[in-house]
Amino acid sequence: MKYQVHYPYLTLIIDSPISIEELFLQFHLSKKTIHLLKQNKEYTVNQRYVSPSTILIKGDKLTIKAFHQDDGMYPPNYQDLDIIYEDEFLLAVNKPPFIQVFPDDQKHTDSLANRVSGYYHQCGYDIPVRFIHRLDYETSGIVLFCKCAFVQPLLDYQLSIKAIKRDYLTIVEGTVLDHKVHYINKPIGKNRHHNQKMIVASAGKKACTHYQCIASKNHLSLLNCELETGRKHQIRVHLSSIGLPILGDKLYHKASPLINRVSLHAYQLQFIHPITKEKMTLVCHPPQDILSIIRSIDPTL
Repeated sequence: MKYQVHYPYLTLIIDSPISIEELFLQFHLSKKTIHLLKQNKEYTVNQRYVSPSTILIKGDKLTIKAFHQDDGMYPPNYQDLDIIYEDEFLLAVNKPPFIQVFPDDQKHTDSLANRVSGYYHQCGYDIPVRFIHRLDYETSGIVLFCKCAFVQPLLDYQLSIKAIKRDYLTIVEGTVLDHKVHYINKPIGKNRHHNQKMIVASAGKKACTHYQCIASKNHLSLLNCELETGRKHQIRVHLSSIGLPILGDKLYHKASPLINRVSLHAYQLQFIHPITKEKMTLVCHPPQDILSIIRSIDPTL
């Protein structure tokens, strides 16, 4: 779909007949959001407000107030940001290890969300910081942020139905002898005896992880893991439960002289762009601490 952005408005140029209400539902807007758009007359068709039941035809221009103003939730932190991809709607950044995606206390401002806020301020964007998914403190890799309030519900829906494919690279202690895709389907819940830990528990929430060995040497294996669900510490708990603990994972295994953190990196995101409908594949190469171990397993990688 063709579009034009003129903050805080988004104009969609219609390419096939559809009612305004149906289009709003395709973007998974809530009933409350749709009600406010109607009540405040925050959309027009060809520069005129019309009934939401109106059928749009090819060439019509639907203009919507689609961008919200910054709510100040994350005070700006002006440190460098490693940007993987950016357009008017999305921002994908490479999260370094040892940083939270968002602060656990409002007094703390050195989170990835605060750094994104700093970047928005430097660019002159008056928009709130909204992440679509999270990574653990020690995990590096791609985190996707949504810049446009109108498209965020669709991205949230895509994540909920597993239409956003998330792939991770990890190094585990243990030898995997085949290169087949394996499936771990074990529910995960909180460990009542340790506040920070999660465990495989029959009463836990459904959790599914696919993994495949890429290379193996010297009792270390490089795995590709794909998440179906997004439970806290999911890959770490699942792999530990089958005797393949992640190298350097002090919480679920033990420290390693090879790396000073959990060797887990979110390297790829695949999804359908909410506006252009283009298939997006975003790749983020692993940092040097993980890369050096990967090359010791297989120098060709």
